Amino acid sequence: MLWHLVRKEVACAKCLYFAATTFPCKLGSWAASSTTGGDLETSESSSSGAERFLIRRKNILCKSFDGSGTGLHVLDLIDRGCLLPSRSIYHSLLIRCAHLRKLEEGRIVHAHVVNSEFKHDVYMMNTVVNMYAKCGSLEDARVVFEEMPERDVVSWTALIMGYSQHGQSKKAIFLLPEMLRSGVQPNHFTLSIILKASGTGACKSKSHGWQLHAFSLKMGHHADVFVGTALLDMYARCGQVEEARVVFDGLVSKNEVSWNALIAAHVRKGEGEHAFRLLHNMLRENIEPTEFTYSSVFRALASIGSLEQGKWVHARMIKSDTQLIAFVGNTLLDMYANFDSLVKRDVVSWNSMLSGFAQHGLGEMVLKRFEQMLRMGIRPNGITFLCVLTACSHSGLLDEGLFYFDEMKKYRLEPEIYHYVAIVDLLGRAGLLDQADKFIRQMPMEPTAAVWGALLGACRMYKNEKLGAYAAERIFEIDPRDSGPHMLLYNIYATAGRWNNAAKVRKMMKESRVKKEPACSWVEIENQVHTFVADDHAHPMREEIHKMWETISEKIKGIGYTPDTSHVLLFVDQQEREIKLQYHSEKLALAFALLSTPPASTIRIKKNIRICGDCHTAFKFVSNVLGREIVVRDINRFHHFHNGLCSCGDYW
Repeated sequence: MLWHLVRKEVACAKCLYFAATTFPCKLGSWAASSTTGGDLETSESSSSGAERFLIRRKNILCKSFDGSGTGLHVLDLIDRGCLLPSRSIYHSLLIRCAHLRKLEEGRIVHAHVVNSEFKHDVYMMNTVVNMYAKCGSLEDARVVFEEMPERDVVSWTALIMGYSQHGQSKKAIFLLPEMLRSGVQPNHFTLSIILKASGTGACKSKSHGWQLHAFSLKMGHHADVFVGTALLDMYARCGQVEEARVVFDGLVSKNEVSWNALIAAHVRKGEGEHAFRLLHNMLRENIEPTEFTYSSVFRALASIGSLEQGKWVHARMIKSDTQLIAFVGNTLLDMYANFDSLVKRDVVSWNSMLSGFAQHGLGEMVLKRFEQMLRMGIRPNGITFLCVLTACSHSGLLDEGLFYFDEMKKYRLEPEIYHYVAIVDLLGRAGLLDQADKFIRQMPMEPTAAVWGALLGACRMYKNEKLGAYAAERIFEIDPRDSGPHMLLYNIYATAGRWNNAAKVRKMMKESRVKKEPACSWVEIENQVHTFVADDHAHPMREEIHKMWETISEKIKGIGYTPDTSHVLLFVDQQEREIKLQYHSEKLALAFALLSTPPASTIRIKKNIRICGDCHTAFKFVSNVLGREIVVRDINRFHHFHNGLCSCGDYW
């Protein structure tokens, strides 16, 4: 008996020695609590002593010193009687496991809790559910949740958050009616998580969103800044920007997250100007932009080619001491080559740079940089190869594109649908329409509208009516509401002079209520955007603009420009065709820019659809005659016109 007492005393001495070396200067109060039987949770002296140090120290999850322990030394101290168990000790251990995603250690703590007086404690079991959820073990979280004799709003919220954070949005949302049936009412935090889940993955739905919005109103949580922000983010992710704006305007209190959500909504919608305007409004409200704000705005300005505004935002970010971290730097790369200033170059940074080169028609540069990336040991991902394949497609690099498509296997990357779209586009642009059609039929997955759209675009380019009509029919089956394929098929028939067939396409569009997006071009002069449509008579300078283009047209005709009237898709005579051709929106935008900018400056024009073939030819002649660089950003890419040439090499 004496020997057992001596062994216990020695064991406690070892424990106290560990405490003294691990938590210096705090041993006295810990030892006093342990030896006198004082409760560490409730003892005022100990609350400022050893336990507080335990919670703060990084080695709280220190392993057992020998194989006979529990696996964690702190739990060994409890088992040996050197430390009394308490809610705060278990809570600290579980929170640390959740934070570090230490699932095995979390299981050990859970097992210890089950054998303690806290096994039915709601607060403690909520922490266990949270730990399993954070560690990604949702099955364990659900089991613990189901076995709880009592559940409160925190219990339900912890499980809902677990499902939401691990991509199981449906399960997260379906827990809400279960929660209500159990008699537990969600709080603002629960609602904000469910709203976030409803805006992701397969859960995106107008009806879902409206029901949750109505429920938030009924519960009186809609005015809460967190619920309101989650509501507007949900609408934004579902593509309902107008509804998101209504929610935003109704928020009594707006924070940077609210502004970021609305800005990101306009960026996703392709409304770069709105996003930039919101940044100005945000600054006027004295809300300081975050890294997420700058990243969204850079992406917006990159999409519309607004270089000067991008420089201003970049300068504003530097002035505010916001660090150029990777994801912000990646969006900067979409605007201009600022690669060397990134704090860290990762695969996303490289992808952004490759994408930027590809958009500007620098296919050879993309391949050169890609090989450099491989030499530096950066492993490419699916997006990397998409950038490479797109560059090959837009630059006519057929053999290289097919080679890199096969190279994906080397990196154990299975091609996704967008890689197949790129290859169809590559073959189609090269004129290999039958080979592209065969490639589609051999795909291991069902072709999407984008796949058939790539083939249809190539059929228009090479005037293949039969295959074009077949591709268009496949698209109509998949996405009958898209006006793009209808117009491409109309263009194929109109170019071939098949006006009866073209009229049938127009009739089909009318019956299906499919509306063509009107073509427009715009330029920005002194922070003011000027927009033009074909045959535009609304601009106050319309007479000067038309006269300017007539003057330019005569000059370029003198050095070889001949209007290509095949691009006028109307059943009119040749003279009227040529007149219609001269007043396309991009030509009017160019004429206005020539009137409004200094002689040597670069002209930047944006266009919402693909640049017209005749306008493309005319712009090359204008750049040569006037010695001006003209940059056109159409829906697909940038065209740099300089000295009579275009960066795309007439391959776009």
